[in-house]
Amino acid sequence: MAESSVLKHKKYLKPFGHIGALIVMIAWGTSFLSSKVLMVDGGFTPVEVFVYRFIFAYTLLLCFTFKKLMANNLRDELSLLICGMCAGSIYFVSENYALQYTSTGNVSLLVSMSPIFTTALMAVIYRFLPKLNVILGSLIAFVGVGCIIFSAGEGFEIKPTGDIIALCAALSWSIYTIVVKRLNPIYNSLFITRKLFFYGVLTALPLLIIQEQPLHLHLLFDLNKPTFLMNFLFLGLLCSAFAYLIWNEVMKILGSITSNNYLYLQPLVTLIAGYFVLDEKITFLGYAGCILIVGGIVISDKLKLKN
Repeated sequence: MAESSVLKHKKYLKPFGHIGALIVMIAWGTSFLSSKVLMVDGGFTPVEVFVYRFIFAYTLLLCFTFKKLMANNLRDELSLLICGMCAGSIYFVSENYALQYTSTGNVSLLVSMSPIFTTALMAVIYRFLPKLNVILGSLIAFVGVGCIIFSAGEGFEIKPTGDIIALCAALSWSIYTIVVKRLNPIYNSLFITRKLFFYGVLTALPLLIIQEQPLHLHLLFDLNKPTFLMNFLFLGLLCSAFAYLIWNEVMKILGSITSNNYLYLQPLVTLIAGYFVLDEKITFLGYAGCILIVGGIVISDKLKLKN
């Protein structure tokens, strides 16, 4: 009876899970525009942007979860450290370093393989065969991502160093998904997200200290250029604190595989945001990619196929 009640409760919350996933994808999909403003116009380094936004998000969440600072045991604390590294420092740093050795199209496409890695890892760890609709939907959405990326005119040319680093970013996010799956039933999302930010900053600080470029923190307080502060607040408040918090709740409701398939929507959101904000044109290939991504997600979650 208790198990049946839990299943009914999850079924009732499922629509909210899908809405939450869409909200997060809109935030993360448009975050590239704000990051571009800080890095291109302000001269901020990628490590600076990551550390500053995560410090801001951590401080904000600490105001609501200051009573419990440590996990229940060392194993869980180490798991939270892995989450902070894989969804924080390793993911963002490897993604940005990959851009130095390969094209933007390669990085976008390879990083979007995270849902595929997640499904494969979970199948191995939990010893189950993924449903055919999950595999089919994921592949269709991945092809859609490729269409959107190639619609910008960037072909795919293999560049081993950058491509491998980009794959490491995708794999690190998948590892975070697997690890946080065990923590979600034990701790609330506020605590997990706050610890994620803490360890993300802690493991990225050495990179900030040794970087040769000067720091640009003072630009956030320049009243003559409020654009920098506004974009930073968008990244720190919405794209970090709120988005990660909602995302951990989404994974509880929809499950790791279904929720991660929503990551395919990021390039789609970026494409649409570029159209309205930067006046970038959407080609036929871009429209086809949009249809394939949405169709793939629907197939993965709704269509029932027997193995």
